[in-house]
Amino acid sequence: MKRRAVITGMGVISPVGNNLAEFWNSLVNGISGIDFVTRFDVSDLPTKVAGEVKNFEPTDWIDKKESRRMDRFVQLAIAAGKMAIEDANLDLEKMDKERAGAVIGCGIGGVTTFEEQKEVMMNKGPGRVSPFFVPMLISNMAAGHLSIAFGLQGLSSTVATACASATNAIGEAFHLIQRGEADVVLCGGTEAPLTPLAFAGFCSMKAMSTEKENPKEASRPFDQRRTGFVMGEGAGILVLESLEHAQARNAKIYAELAGYGSSSDAHHITTPVPGGAGAAKAMQKALADAELPKDSVSYINAHGTGTDANDATETAAIKSLFGPLAYKIPISSTKSMTGHLMGAAGAIEAIACALAIENNIIPPTINYGEPDPDCDLDYVPNKARVQEVNVAMSNTFGFGGHNATIVLKKLVG
Repeated sequence: MKRRAVITGMGVISPVGNNLAEFWNSLVNGISGIDFVTRFDVSDLPTKVAGEVKNFEPTDWIDKKESRRMDRFVQLAIAAGKMAIEDANLDLEKMDKERAGAVIGCGIGGVTTFEEQKEVMMNKGPGRVSPFFVPMLISNMAAGHLSIAFGLQGLSSTVATACASATNAIGEAFHLIQRGEADVVLCGGTEAPLTPLAFAGFCSMKAMSTEKENPKEASRPFDQRRTGFVMGEGAGILVLESLEHAQARNAKIYAELAGYGSSSDAHHITTPVPGGAGAAKAMQKALADAELPKDSVSYINAHGTGTDANDATETAAIKSLFGPLAYKIPISSTKSMTGHLMGAAGAIEAIACALAIENNIIPPTINYGEPDPDCDLDYVPNKARVQEVNVAMSNTFGFGGHNATIVLKKLVG
């Protein structure tokens, strides 16, 4: 018999807030965290905006010496992880650490370190490259450092499926709980991709927003005027526990993680398959895993990147799976406010779903003003909606054709 899994703690570092209260307040009030890039010079690039994390000081969370040996993507994960552990009121000394693990998604890894150390080698020679270069660069180090920080001796793993990474990580953590292999798993995702090289690469693909006048309006998912996605950074970490473990310690439970589905488009490295068959299959699998009917879904947090291909394809996928019901389901893209956190996107969006269930509020899709005939569903435009949310679905889709969906629900029984 499959064990049930619940979310008991959450931590977030994001462009719209560095704790749960700030994050949720921004989402429900339609506050954008997107602005002109301050981290580096973008004068020669067509994209001028990003979702930067503000007011983040690593040493608030990590010893100064240790923090200097971590890339930013790890620093963000450690901060969000400590926040999640505290939020869960988890006593690490009373926990069986051999039955506790970490599964973290990360699409890119230490690209900041990569660029910095390349400059060191070119300007000062190979002998000056940091001995910490490799352990700062590799994408598994977020999970590794979280396991070390909290003494988690169960599975420590990293999922790298581009923008689906965090959702796949949450799903794999869910499987560990379901199979009885763990009682507690830290899961989610982290990404710190705001560097000149990464920016230039996405600009060359012509994938990012070219808004130059009004940065707060740069991310326009499902809107006819959309010009591409806005890159963001941050981390979201969730404490996932077996229901029995959470109840035994009288833990607060935000929501039950009820279902997980994944699929591959097997079509193209960057373009989704026309009609969204792969995305629809991931959603269908997640609902089947949750043993929930289609008409039970109260809210869909869409991948909703603001690119022409994604938004139209995701809309088509939702319609192909839900049929006429698709027009009755509120859908929103919180990326309109946070930007696209890539490997961390699914984590902060899972947190948004859990908070939507807890508060019975659906965050909006801001900057929605000109409907696209190919995107004709209810995208909760511009203003949050007070409505009972019993079941929430979160979609993430990544380059390479990776599709991942999770289903959260209010805990019943």
